[in-house]
Amino acid sequence: MRGSLGWMIIASLTTLIAPALIAQGSDVSAKIILRDDKQAHPAGHTQADAGNVVVWLSPLQAVDQKPSVTPHAPYRLLQKDKQFHPHLLVVPTGTSVEFPNADPFFHNVFSLFNGKRFDLGLYESGTSRSVKFDREGVSYIFCNIHPEMGAVVLSLNTPYYAISNSDGTVTIHGVPAGSYRLSVWSENAQPITPSEASRIVQINPDSRGTLRLGEIAMLPVTNPNGEHKNKFGEDYVPETRSPY
Repeated sequence: MRGSLGWMIIASLTTLIAPALIAQGSDVSAKIILRDDKQAHPAGHTQADAGNVVVWLSPLQAVDQKPSVTPHAPYRLLQKDKQFHPHLLVVPTGTSVEFPNADPFFHNVFSLFNGKRFDLGLYESGTSRSVKFDREGVSYIFCNIHPEMGAVVLSLNTPYYAISNSDGTVTIHGVPAGSYRLSVWSENAQPITPSEASRIVQINPDSRGTLRLGEIAMLPVTNPNGEHKNKFGEDYVPETRSPY
């Protein structure tokens, strides 16, 4: 009798646990490969650092399973030592990002390019302002006083994304069954074969383990915003009287 009861308990627990395991979804992984002009052929040697490449999956239909919501601290782009920290920030569309000033002088954060356009004006040390990134896209962030400051905010309509490590490995966790459009973005590289980095990915309901997408080859490019203008579209004035 005790043995039968034990098996009944195990069977009941299995029934409860199995849907929870399925609800976690599948992992989807890829390998980012950077090549220079002479290495664009697949037989070429790869470069060492393939980090900070964003890979995401956009559902092509409504997904029944809701992604698990993980508590997240407020999204911030900290200004310190005349730099933004972090340089790259990925947020859900509709998220407000804080821009605290931790330097002992004024900053003027702005973005007047594709993505979210805004100008926070001058604000002093110890204060903060925020911006709501209410549509999907890439926003290049600068300071109107310090030309060396630059950052990127990428807002996405999907929770299924990840950023590659320095070795190019990237894994998106907990993706439910369904059809998705793959997208890849980097500030300093572009896919060698666009169709490879923008294709349909199918995750079957009975998928187990990790779905491996293989290698995505990218070619380094010059950052088009490296020599940017100020918010008035003019060259920055050299700092002659003050180091701030």
